[in-house]
Amino acid sequence: MHIEIHRNAEVSLSKQIYQSIVDHIRSGLLQEGMQLPSVRELSKQLGVSLVTVVKGYNKLEEENFTISIQGKGTFVNAEKRDMVDTRQEALSFNWQVSVQDYLPRSQFAQFHQVPEELHLSSSMIDPGLLPNRYLEQEVHQMLSENPKILSQYGNIQGDEQLRNAMYEYLKRLEVPTTPDNIIVTSGSQQGIDLIARTFVGPGDVVVMEAPTYPGAIDVFRGRGATILTVPVDDGGMQVDILQNLCDKHKPKIIYTIPTFHNPTGAVMTLKRRRQMLDIAQSIQCIIIEDDPCSEIYFDKKPPASIKNMDQYGHVVYLKSLTKTLAPGCRIGILAATGSIFKRLLAAKANTDLGSPLLTQKAILPFIKSQRMIDHTKKLRTALKIRRDLVLELLSQHAPSEISWVVPRGGLNLWITLPSWMDTNQLLLEAKKQQLTFLPGSACYPVVQGNQHLRVSYSYMNEQLLRHGITILCNILQSEISSKTVYKGSPSF
Repeated sequence: MHIEIHRNAEVSLSKQIYQSIVDHIRSGLLQEGMQLPSVRELSKQLGVSLVTVVKGYNKLEEENFTISIQGKGTFVNAEKRDMVDTRQEALSFNWQVSVQDYLPRSQFAQFHQVPEELHLSSSMIDPGLLPNRYLEQEVHQMLSENPKILSQYGNIQGDEQLRNAMYEYLKRLEVPTTPDNIIVTSGSQQGIDLIARTFVGPGDVVVMEAPTYPGAIDVFRGRGATILTVPVDDGGMQVDILQNLCDKHKPKIIYTIPTFHNPTGAVMTLKRRRQMLDIAQSIQCIIIEDDPCSEIYFDKKPPASIKNMDQYGHVVYLKSLTKTLAPGCRIGILAATGSIFKRLLAAKANTDLGSPLLTQKAILPFIKSQRMIDHTKKLRTALKIRRDLVLELLSQHAPSEISWVVPRGGLNLWITLPSWMDTNQLLLEAKKQQLTFLPGSACYPVVQGNQHLRVSYSYMNEQLLRHGITILCNILQSEISSKTVYKGSPSF
């Protein structure tokens, strides 16, 4: 188990130990019944006092993440003593915990694909809204005309025809680049990983929004970065706070989702985009502009990308076609310039020697045709209908103590509950009714955000969406009612 601690951080060492172990548990890296290192072992491993480790372990037990059993040790998620199985066959793999790893967390994977029928947790698009039949025909035709494509490697940078097509596509989005400055990636997630493994090492400062996309948190935490956070409001990342952070610390990376922010749906104003770019230029750092779905707007087009204003190569722009076109193809692009581009291309070569050629060729005819434009328009209409349905259901059935942000585009809706509520606990109840959502804690790099949750209205059809949101509202209503009853009950 790898625990990264930063002695100069504002968060106490005991809190860092607590948070790291919580991240391991929520990521499934530490499973129920597994034994934690002894206080003495962890104290020696981290070079901290016994008291510091004890404080971290006590907080874990207070919050029900662990239980300590006299004479046996501290175990994960064991609410009752008899849940810890000490038989030899159950303990035969316990030695593996002693093998050092460098995975501080991997929470996003826990919510990406889940078995529940009512699937509100992952911002994927309903397969029924995607051009599956057309892509199937294109694959058949491509293989019949060129069967050798299955035995060919693709270009490390990406298929040249696809890069040309993506250049034209990005031009319609007013994102300036050239085919020679594009790298084809296995979705945006690989783009984030390439940047992190190229430019981020232990202790390097990365600034992220709070909340933000969990998959990016997992990557940067995995590199040992010191993550600083900036709150998000209706206008996106609060740039005045960003400026103050950058005055005190010199970040290497600023990671942002300025358009239809994941998870809140906020859109960064044009003024703030310019200010962020000015800050990056003044401190010589990289901005990662993650743009998963700026095409999916419901009212008016969002402001121009930060990349649109970038003259000196500070912005690395990421765009994925995974969500809006073909999840099974896992195609995304990374656009950068200068030495940064060359180093990222070298990282891509080291990672996989290039994305699969078959999937690149499969989506090429669609991107080049009018069908792509028509498909995007239809998606906007269909997803707006689903968003409006969710807003209507929340207005009708959600408790008055609940609030939410109305998204102007994208795939997600961010819900805020009373501060005393814990959406991780609510998720356990929801799963009993075959419902899942993304708890807010997964979206925060540092603080917990337990009183928030994200629902995605893009994956389920309207009938299932109606059913799922109604169940969610009933769970929230029941939880708040029980709290009110408890508060109002007489004391004896």
